[in-house]
Amino acid sequence: MAELDRVLGGGIVPGSLILIGGEPGIGKSTLVLQALASLSADREVLLVTGEESIAQVRTRAARLTGDTDRVGVLAETRLESVVAAIEAHRPAVCAIDSVQTLVSDAADGGPGSVSQVRQATGELMRLAKERDVAIVLVGQVTKDGGLAGPRMLEHMVDCVITFDGEEMRAHRVLRATKNRFGSTNEAGVLEMRPEGLVSVPDPSAVFLAEVGDRVGSCVFPAIEGSRAILVEVQALVGHTEVVPPRRVAVGVDRTRLAQVIAVLARHGGLRLGDQDVFVSVAGGARAIDPAADLAIALAIASAHRGVPLTRGSAAFGEIGLTGGIRPSGHAARRLSAISAQGLETAVMPRMAGDGGTPPPRGLTLAPVEDVVQALEAACSR
Repeated sequence: MAELDRVLGGGIVPGSLILIGGEPGIGKSTLVLQALASLSADREVLLVTGEESIAQVRTRAARLTGDTDRVGVLAETRLESVVAAIEAHRPAVCAIDSVQTLVSDAADGGPGSVSQVRQATGELMRLAKERDVAIVLVGQVTKDGGLAGPRMLEHMVDCVITFDGEEMRAHRVLRATKNRFGSTNEAGVLEMRPEGLVSVPDPSAVFLAEVGDRVGSCVFPAIEGSRAILVEVQALVGHTEVVPPRRVAVGVDRTRLAQVIAVLARHGGLRLGDQDVFVSVAGGARAIDPAADLAIALAIASAHRGVPLTRGSAAFGEIGLTGGIRPSGHAARRLSAISAQGLETAVMPRMAGDGGTPPPRGLTLAPVEDVVQALEAACSR
């Protein structure tokens, strides 16, 4: 699975312990079963299920496109029996769904308790290192979205992967919050279909599916590990009677949003003191890179003025407290992504492209030094 390999840093490392967490029903079990099916072509794999029966696993496997016939399945919750099965069969990869269902005779408490999860993880970690078996743990999450069990669980494993997605959308995003064998900046995008999860090779096309010539919309080239992904930053500005006015951020950093609003009010001439400001990244994507400041500012300015930005434009750049636009890293990669999606104009820091690689063919650069110039360049309709 190309997107899973990307997030893991190239693939599964023998002897590693990987933890995958996500909301109930997001597709963790499907992801693990498909990954094992792909691996089973040339090595032995084992799926230990504590939440489903073998018949339920067989039903899921029947609708998947991958060949699951070679995947060994064990329905067991007793830790000692699971360890014995791994010792006997010596699989290259073993997935356990989920770690919170395991119960050990050597620990007190019921399934999912702190002592049981700690005991199970410790024993499986020892087994993975001694037998060179890669073990994938599926973890449940709490109501606030954190991984259930002791915090030490995340420190014990080699990789922690989150599997996110919106309930009403088919797309899922894989992110590594910890990875001893690769970058934690990579993101993988998959689409849930009736036949299972499918890798999305061009995430920009997904996140820009609804982008158009609209008020309060700005395209931003976000850096996710080794690639740039275009996302749409949307803003809504409206008069409010509430004091203080609301500042709502979804997919962007709330502190940076407040900073951008302050700079627009002080240096950009926008009166936002009595305005509610809502900023969101469409499609469930994220834009927490400081280079998203300029895209956020332009989206807010467009929403405040009621005028769309220049057609076919994108923007990136970090905004300082003085109103200046600071250079951002990976400028060449961002410009290539903008050009690849057929956009025509890139509003960017002036120093980012000076004396460097020429822009891609067909792309016009609009270098700016401060917020005032950025507003003029992007709102020149």
